[in-house]
Amino acid sequence: MVHLGPMETKLMFTLEERDQLIFTTATAKEVLKSSDASVKSVIYGLKNKNRIKEIEKGKYLLSPAKSGIEGYWSEHAFKIIPYLINTYYVTYWSALSHWGMTEQIPRIVYVAIEKRKKNIEFDGQLIQFVTIRSKKFFGITQEKVGNTLFYIANREKTIIDCLNRLEYSGGIVEVAKGLWNARTEIRLDTLVAYTQKFQVEAVQRRLGFLIDLLNLSEKSVERSLCKEFKGYQWLDYSARKKILRYDKKWGLKINVPEKELLAF
Repeated sequence: MVHLGPMETKLMFTLEERDQLIFTTATAKEVLKSSDASVKSVIYGLKNKNRIKEIEKGKYLLSPAKSGIEGYWSEHAFKIIPYLINTYYVTYWSALSHWGMTEQIPRIVYVAIEKRKKNIEFDGQLIQFVTIRSKKFFGITQEKVGNTLFYIANREKTIIDCLNRLEYSGGIVEVAKGLWNARTEIRLDTLVAYTQKFQVEAVQRRLGFLIDLLNLSEKSVERSLCKEFKGYQWLDYSARKKILRYDKKWGLKINVPEKELLAF
């Protein structure tokens, strides 16, 4: 049986009483009211006894009493992210999954941020931080997992983000599926407004193509998206670059068969 010292017990019980399973070194010092060396020793001891896990330097996950003698405990990645960075939102394939727009459960949690940050691997799951420009931080909402609030792209912004970074979204096939599955919840006028604010022409082309393909089009939407495009861009740059045909209306090099885009 694991024996805990008085300082270790105090830290664990106080954090559990506060329902604060994720904490920092500063929090531990505030609870223990002790020296840096003493706090460091307590944290080191709890790590060795499998009662806490280090998420990143100075940030830890507590294994509560209900985790049993062995201390095996994990938390949803969405609970951890708010403790790692202030300005962020969950997006790409992770958001598609959260909103039920795909049945796939990605092995990577994708998080958009403004400044570069090292990816974190925790409990066998990779949290990948993708740097984007601050002007693209819009279309964000709050959701809750357990008692923890976290930021995530709304359904419309999820589609826009995915069309921009297909390599983080499962490719154009997953985005087409996501758009179809959420067709009754997504507002097309919001999608159009977001493409205009996003200001990436390739996103506009891909969105217009998918709306046409899925027969979701409205005349006002088509007028807003369709224009005289110069040159051609890939429908899915993350897929094999073999041109099946050219789509003149949307200025795209089609490299994914339509039967694959509709196979859901």
